[in-house]
Amino acid sequence: MFKPYSAACDNNRQPIFEVIKVLFADYKEVLEVGSGTGQHAVYFAEKLPHLVWRSSDLQENHAGIETWLNEANLANTPAPLELDVNQAHWPKLEVDAVFCANTIHIIGWDSVRAMIAGAGQLLPDKGLLVLYGPFNYNNVYTSESNARFDVWLRQRDPRSGIRNFKDVDELANSANLYLQHDYAMPANNRLICWRKRQR
Repeated sequence: MFKPYSAACDNNRQPIFEVIKVLFADYKEVLEVGSGTGQHAVYFAEKLPHLVWRSSDLQENHAGIETWLNEANLANTPAPLELDVNQAHWPKLEVDAVFCANTIHIIGWDSVRAMIAGAGQLLPDKGLLVLYGPFNYNNVYTSESNARFDVWLRQRDPRSGIRNFKDVDELANSANLYLQHDYAMPANNRLICWRKRQR
């Protein structure tokens, strides 16, 4: 069975874990949007056994995710969910948080908008949306490497590219989410956390 591998997942998993172990300490269930290879799901679920870690992705990526999940054989990683962020109705879940890493600079802006709106509808009061990856601030790159990466992204797919924090924050606000914290991470990345407003 083909087992996909991402070096980036290995490189960023520990710094991400150091933040989310605090954010998710009192939570029971997290939905990961765009699980990709499945490496993050296995790593975080093993480190956070109190938490059900629900992976999700397009159907075409499920075989790879399942290879990682089946090999790890953890009790808190159910089978991946089929989720296209653009679909009208997301699966009905009772999750405390939505986590997404290295995805919003890959998908088109309409999909970013749909993902954040979907997360806002799914999350309960005080639920968290946590996004990891590179961001621009005031439309300025935070590093030369991010600028080069953005050129590569746009050459590969004109719909993709590093997002401006203010634009993403405005989407979050429109989905009834407010900024809780913006964490600086290694390799010029950020981990940004929004919390659902109480009704």
